[in-house]
Amino acid sequence: MTKQLSFKQNRPSINNIMPATPIKMLSNLKKGQKLRIALYSHDTMGLGHKRRNLLIAQSLASSALNADILMISGMSEMTQVGTHPNIEYLTLPALYKTSEGDYQARRLAMSLDEIIHLRSQVIRTAIKNFQPDVFIVDNVPRGAMGELNDTLKYLRNQGNTLCILGLRDILDTPDVINRNWKKVNNEKAIRRYYNALWVYGDPTVYNLVKEYQFEPDIARKVYYTGYLDQRIRRNYSQTEQKQSLTLSSGRLALCLVGGGQDGSNLAETFAQTQLPTNMQGVILAGPLMPRHLRQQLKEYTASRPNLQVLDYVSEPTFLLEKADIVVAMGGYNTTCEILSFEKPSLIVPRIEPREEQLIRAQRLQELGLVDMLHPNHLTPQALSQWLSQEAKTPKVHQTLDFQGLNRIPQLVAEMLDTTLFQHLKAS
Repeated sequence: MTKQLSFKQNRPSINNIMPATPIKMLSNLKKGQKLRIALYSHDTMGLGHKRRNLLIAQSLASSALNADILMISGMSEMTQVGTHPNIEYLTLPALYKTSEGDYQARRLAMSLDEIIHLRSQVIRTAIKNFQPDVFIVDNVPRGAMGELNDTLKYLRNQGNTLCILGLRDILDTPDVINRNWKKVNNEKAIRRYYNALWVYGDPTVYNLVKEYQFEPDIARKVYYTGYLDQRIRRNYSQTEQKQSLTLSSGRLALCLVGGGQDGSNLAETFAQTQLPTNMQGVILAGPLMPRHLRQQLKEYTASRPNLQVLDYVSEPTFLLEKADIVVAMGGYNTTCEILSFEKPSLIVPRIEPREEQLIRAQRLQELGLVDMLHPNHLTPQALSQWLSQEAKTPKVHQTLDFQGLNRIPQLVAEMLDTTLFQHLKAS
């Protein structure tokens, strides 16, 4: 039976950054050998998983850990952004998640079983050859459709890799998560394969342990890192991206729909909204919005000099920084961007196939950090009325913990303490 690898006895409060642990690199690493960290995300819908994992990888690569990092991702767009020289990418054949929550191959003429088998073999081969000291898995304990099962079994048998599951702040309603997790044996996977479960959020907003009623042994593995401050992404962006964003005078209202795969309704409604005097509107369509929908948006805005559509900006934080007010969907990454920059915002959450965005928007609205409009009430008149109101800057950083990117390298260093690592090898 696998022993539990715990953090040091006095686990830090979420409201305090733990002092940096001295990094006494592992005794089993050869002299001069670098730490190896692998990150996996299935990336089947939107850009949130991609951007979250890229930011975590950049923060780890820029820390004192002295690590080489391999990112395993289902997004080919991952390689199109500025990054760190110690980060390498492995792009999996892409999956697509339909609006009903079903998976299928995005580009290849392969059955679901065929493409999952292919992805599974690629992942296992990469991990076997890379031999990571740390493996960070995003969101899905067994990977999309169980594609990590063979890799996790291999790593457990090897016994030399710390496995960490990283979760966003909210997954879905408790009933849905409890039912779905039981169906695919997620708790069994966490017990058997994972040493820690990191939540990239603040329990002030949502306490996963309490809401999902985790069993005590699972709860003991949970650590709330705090939210990930998206302002840091500007440090890793290419210079030419910063110089390419030129905007006319006037207040800027920005409409964000994430990757755009399911954001056409909000974007179209924003395009039909009457903007207040001296306000310029920009719709960021996203690279996953179908081409005919992007073209339709441009037709809406062709006769409106105060409104424009951008197909894609690889680093939208520079645009967000300039915004005076934001209308957006409520995905984890988009919401973190808005909160990081403390922008007055109206969140119009997605409610299908899961209610994660709705729950997040409701909780943040209760804290006075965002306004929320249910998608069933979305109209140009409703948006126009909200845009005409006086915007108040939310006091986000006085309310929520946004130190996740500082804590994550420190947590890795603490978990790789020689004594704890030997404990892992003996389990």
